[in-house]
Amino acid sequence: MSTTPPARSLTPENPTATGERLPEDGALGWLHALGPRGRRAFGGAFGGYALDSYDYFTLPLSMVALAAYFGLDSGQTGLFTTVTLVVSAIGGALAGVFADRVGRVKALMITVITYAVFTVACGFAPNYETLLVFRALQGLGFGGEWAVGAILVAEYASARHRGRTLGAVQSSWAVGWALAAVVYTLVFSFLGDDLAWRVMFWTGALPALLVVWVRRRVQDAPEAAEARERNPRKGSFAAIFKPGTAEAPGLLRTTVFAGLLSTGVQGGYYTLATWVPTYLKSERGLSVVGTGGYLTFLISGAFIGYLTGGYLTDRLGRRRNIWLFALLSAVCILAYANIPDGANTLLLVLGFPLGFCMSAIFSGFGSYLSELYPTEVRGTGQGFTYNTGRAVGAVFPTTVGFLADSWGVGGALVFGAIGYGLAALALLGLPETRGKELE
Repeated sequence: MSTTPPARSLTPENPTATGERLPEDGALGWLHALGPRGRRAFGGAFGGYALDSYDYFTLPLSMVALAAYFGLDSGQTGLFTTVTLVVSAIGGALAGVFADRVGRVKALMITVITYAVFTVACGFAPNYETLLVFRALQGLGFGGEWAVGAILVAEYASARHRGRTLGAVQSSWAVGWALAAVVYTLVFSFLGDDLAWRVMFWTGALPALLVVWVRRRVQDAPEAAEARERNPRKGSFAAIFKPGTAEAPGLLRTTVFAGLLSTGVQGGYYTLATWVPTYLKSERGLSVVGTGGYLTFLISGAFIGYLTGGYLTDRLGRRRNIWLFALLSAVCILAYANIPDGANTLLLVLGFPLGFCMSAIFSGFGSYLSELYPTEVRGTGQGFTYNTGRAVGAVFPTTVGFLADSWGVGGALVFGAIGYGLAALALLGLPETRGKELE
């Protein structure tokens, strides 16, 4: 009889008999675990979301120049953000259905092309009304890109590393934001404001280069593609609003509470993302270069926050991570908005924890929403709830715009803290999904 012991599975949880750790165990284990195709999908989603962020921030960074050029008040400038986010709900929902029906990669390319084309078009706008329309149409692509890219990567990622993997994808938002801040500083330093804001929008053509690479190199996860082919009911809005029965649970409860969660988090986030540049320049009296310097601290905190939040969402769980950073984000907003005049050094220092907390809360979103929905409606569910949250959350920055004339931008920013409170309450209606395998 043979005395050879049975072979052991060489998994990240079960290293070799010699104690050798597998590549999936290291600091970049989440990246090794994706495999070659998954890493290319990660590259496509990371680049798409970074450039999505870049194109989004061309507006907030140019807001002061736009207001002066077209003679706008705070309410009118706030409407830019509202329109973008409301239309993004439509774009995100449609992109989610499209991703379920024809594939993640095709949907990703369409969303990137859409937001790039209309960002460039904004630079040619002759008046406020035309710019508002172009910005709304930009929202169609802006709304769909994140949901599609997150699902594409989630379906390659292992359950063990999904939070960190999607957190890394989220971190690309800070990369795009940083790139926009650098370009803003250069463009507005060398060009007059009347031309500089147009040039900022024209640089939004950059994503076209990414589309060429995605078309040639990125593929859908094979198992997800096969599941979509087997199931004729893919991509149905009716399915995500189906009530549960005694025999089978429905998705209505999940959709309602996931939508509320997204509304709260994004209401708080976009309040800050839209109005902090204006707050720094108009109320704190910072120059273009000074504003860029302060944003460096905010964006650096955001980048590290995304990566840290991705790690914590795997260690603590999806719900605990969101609860933790909802509380910390609300505290940071209140502190940031109440810094006394003349204390600009403190403003600089607090920018880092503010960026850190308001970004770390997002790190679990990609994995959490992907795990809440089955494959056949994953795109539909994630696209709808995330982008409906964007649309309803758009009320927050608009409210700040209308309150700014009487409260000041800094005072009105505290309204964003309410959004984080709503997010914390919404979690009471959702389950924990850490470790869930995607069928």
